[in-house]
Amino acid sequence: MPSFKPGLLACLMSAALGFSAAASATTVGFSQIGSESGWRTSETEAIKAEAAKRGIDLKFSDAQQKQENQIKALRSFIAQGVDAILLAPVVETGWDQVLKEAKEAKIPVVLVDRGVKVKDESLYLTKVASDFVEEGRLAAAWLAAATSGKCDLVELQGTVGSSAAIDRKTGFGEVVKLFPRMKVLRSQSGDFTRAGGKVVMESFLKAENGGKNLCAVYSHNDDMALGAIQAIKEAGLKPGQDLKIISIDAVPDIFKAMADGETNATIELSPYLGGPAFDAIDAHKAGKDVAKWIKVQGPLYLPATAAEEYKKRSAK
Repeated sequence: MPSFKPGLLACLMSAALGFSAAASATTVGFSQIGSESGWRTSETEAIKAEAAKRGIDLKFSDAQQKQENQIKALRSFIAQGVDAILLAPVVETGWDQVLKEAKEAKIPVVLVDRGVKVKDESLYLTKVASDFVEEGRLAAAWLAAATSGKCDLVELQGTVGSSAAIDRKTGFGEVVKLFPRMKVLRSQSGDFTRAGGKVVMESFLKAENGGKNLCAVYSHNDDMALGAIQAIKEAGLKPGQDLKIISIDAVPDIFKAMADGETNATIELSPYLGGPAFDAIDAHKAGKDVAKWIKVQGPLYLPATAAEEYKKRSAK
């Protein structure tokens, strides 16, 4: 009978346990829209960090804002036999077939940040996201209060067909209708990018007497608002003063602009969606019921705390 030294036996047991843990690690595919904004980058980093913290093998795919790339990524994840999939869908529609393929492979799909429109909602496990309609309502309510319900404004929309753009426009419009002296004069997509926001804002300013006809800008995200700020300054106007600006996301740069008096309000969209998404996957694997929509809501921020928020968030 061979004998083993205690130290050697301990090493062998440790190696065996390590191998067992590695073999049983959960593998999750993550199809991300891209990196069109500072918020999107923060979301990606937060989900990757949460996966690493939990020992999850995360297979990441950047779709570069193209749905066809996301569909290819999902099919690749299915072929690899991942345990679950996280999907941040670039647009709402066109997902039925690939989600059906995931369901047939018994791979649960969790939507993060944005939703989809499918004939059968059982094709995905849950959605971890903010209430975009409510964000739009809150933005309009703040603007109505800030302007005493009298304002001609322009709207910078997000990516055409995305749930965030559709719902933020819907919620904002619901509240604006309650104020007869509030009107959205122009509304156009800046595709959630800073460059897009600048280009669209330049066209708005030219169309509206150099911006002199306008009271405010409502932007579906902070990055487009930051682009709009640049366009407004180049037009010889003072953003945040000559034109009030409200946007959504609460990225560090918007707090810097707010502290500098160049924008007026932002609504937070939390990028920390990995925790609830992975919790939902664990609950599903354990046979527990999972809510169809796990809401992650953030507050509205104003200039009074902007400098403090910028310092806190930029240090992360």
